[in-house]
Amino acid sequence: MRTVHHRTTTVDGHEIFYREAGPADAPAIVLLHGYPTSSFMFRDLIPLLAEDHRVIAPDHLGFGLSAAPSADTFAYTFDALADLTSRLLDQLGLTRYALYVQDYGAPVGWRLALRHPDRITALVTQNGNGYEDGFVESFWTDVWAYGDDPGPATEPAVRAALSREAIRWQYVHGVPDPSVVSPDTWEHDFALVSREGNDAIQLALFRDYRNNRPLYPRLHTFLRTHDVPVLAVWGRNDEIFGPAGAEAFTRDAKDAEVHLVDGGHFLLESHLDVVAGHVRRFLARVRA
Repeated sequence: MRTVHHRTTTVDGHEIFYREAGPADAPAIVLLHGYPTSSFMFRDLIPLLAEDHRVIAPDHLGFGLSAAPSADTFAYTFDALADLTSRLLDQLGLTRYALYVQDYGAPVGWRLALRHPDRITALVTQNGNGYEDGFVESFWTDVWAYGDDPGPATEPAVRAALSREAIRWQYVHGVPDPSVVSPDTWEHDFALVSREGNDAIQLALFRDYRNNRPLYPRLHTFLRTHDVPVLAVWGRNDEIFGPAGAEAFTRDAKDAEVHLVDGGHFLLESHLDVVAGHVRRFLARVRA
């Protein structure tokens, strides 16, 4: 099994933590995590992909072990997270790479693809939305309300997402046997989200999420015109991004492969081997 290296570098004056594994001269894949986690979510997947790839998995600013400047000193938006990720990859010399995106990692990854379309060799989306179809209304109604009118009337509903119970729900909802999901996952995330000032960071990104939706038509054009292979491997029981969000990729990507798995939002915690199998077969086909 490949050794995983844990590194920190400085990007635009901010410390960015990332995990790296695999041969330096192998095809590259970049793993972009979602909310409320970090590259920790990929801890078991990285060694499996590193047999054939150079794997890079950063923590977004404000998450995991990366720096978390206060929301008063840094404007947290998905554009800003994509800027830092792009510059990190430039520093690491990545000029061609596949993207694996989940949740928040998707809008960051879509921005990378739209800025540098010729760098993208393949897209893997694991419960990472790129279509209006994917939004589950019962979850997103409060987020849209907060983004449209931030204030005391709308903030409590989204602030509740920072609680231990809400984070635990993200991990276990839709999982047929929740006992297979380690409590370490939500306890790890809750501890980091609970750091002083991190609530303001997360609220800023909740407010900004609505600005990802106008990107979708540009993403669809990219998929139609650049022939990038797409794998959507998705927890079919996800009550945040529903399975329609996975199936929608077949509308625009000429080479789209969809697998709906009997799990939830954080599929790697319950179905690591299934997901890894799909991803490794897909990437082998792309390389060939």
